[in-house]
Amino acid sequence: MDKKKHIETCPVVIPRRFYDCTLNEKLLYTSFLLLAGLAYLMALAYLYTSYNGIDGEPGLSVEDVAENYYGNRSGTRLESALRGPMAGYIETEQRNHIVEWLKSGAPEADYTRLIKPILAERCVVCHSPSSGLQIPDLSNYTGVKQVANVDTGVSLHSLMKVSHIHLFGIALVALAIGLVFRFALLPTWFQYTLTLSPFVAIFTDIAAWFLTKWDPIYAYTVIIAGAVLGLSWALQILISLYQIWFLRCRAD
Repeated sequence: MDKKKHIETCPVVIPRRFYDCTLNEKLLYTSFLLLAGLAYLMALAYLYTSYNGIDGEPGLSVEDVAENYYGNRSGTRLESALRGPMAGYIETEQRNHIVEWLKSGAPEADYTRLIKPILAERCVVCHSPSSGLQIPDLSNYTGVKQVANVDTGVSLHSLMKVSHIHLFGIALVALAIGLVFRFALLPTWFQYTLTLSPFVAIFTDIAAWFLTKWDPIYAYTVIIAGAVLGLSWALQILISLYQIWFLRCRAD
């Protein structure tokens, strides 16, 4: 006898959407997305103030990013700091005196007469062992001489330290935003692309830090990856917020 073939069919599972969420869920997701968006804007402001003017010119540019990782091989670490993140803590005339001293070879005789008073007034409050901060000691000539060498950018040790923190932390943020965004009602290909984009951008961005340390041309990759990350998160957050409160269940 012929046996009848039974075709087992799995029940169709309709994914939950934002219109299926309770009010409590909507409030929870909205609060998180708003805070995540604010945190990202704060991060952008921090990056701008950190990189702005590293190349000696106002504003944020590719050269600023390149000098942060690759360094200014024609200058010193101290000069780069005074023109970049520390520029707001010293007067222009004082900075020019220090730069001239660095370019003359940083002689110890001129340090005591010209440079030490400036550093004591502007820098030593933080840049000294008594502050307890893990930053260069500028309270004596020996400490200053260590940062008066050629600027090769951020060290590999610092890059590895910051990288593992960012990989853990930002990946968790991307996961949390993605878990909320999965309720959005969008074309499948578009939703998959937006879900994956932040993770690809995070990996590319951090990999480009090390590549820029080797060749400054990869500073463009850092900027492009950061832009992709920001755009992906902006779309995920804005689409989610809109659909949480304005998307209604379809009649069919």
